[in-house]
Amino acid sequence: MTSTFINFMRTGIGYDIHALKKGRKLVLGGVAIPFNKGLAGHSDADALYHALVDALLGAMGEGDIGAHFSDTDPAFKNAGSALFASKTKALLKRKGWSVANVDAVILAELPKMGPYREAMKKNIARDFGIALDRIGIKAKTNEGFGAIGKGDAIACWATALIEKSTKSEARSTKQIRN
Repeated sequence: MTSTFINFMRTGIGYDIHALKKGRKLVLGGVAIPFNKGLAGHSDADALYHALVDALLGAMGEGDIGAHFSDTDPAFKNAGSALFASKTKALLKRKGWSVANVDAVILAELPKMGPYREAMKKNIARDFGIALDRIGIKAKTNEGFGAIGKGDAIACWATALIEKSTKSEARSTKQIRN
């Protein structure tokens, strides 16, 4: 018998949206962004981290962010989403998965995300344990349409590709026939 490694890959998709509200700090990708409103939510409402967590949990077949970090749990009240990233990273490791790549789109009319993209990538790399060159972040406007276009909300989409190598014992053709 010979040993070979078989790579298993899975994809996941995540989405999150939060209303913008005066009196809240705007945090996206773990970066505090100067703006006159922030995202409303039970935790810090970091829609980018929430979408990434959902994508990774989905790829593992582990449900969604609400199943792991309920918005009714007082332990997560005002929690930084780096906590969710850390716990998701630990679950990936326990299950034997590693992240091949993540890609995300931030939908926001304002503020402009370009100046914060590299800092977001560095935070994601650190908090989720993903190499910088395996992270994609794009920002788009909603061209004035809907709550996002009116500047009342920010949404994020994310995809994740995870992989696991499993050792397999391959038998030679001769061994199978005997």
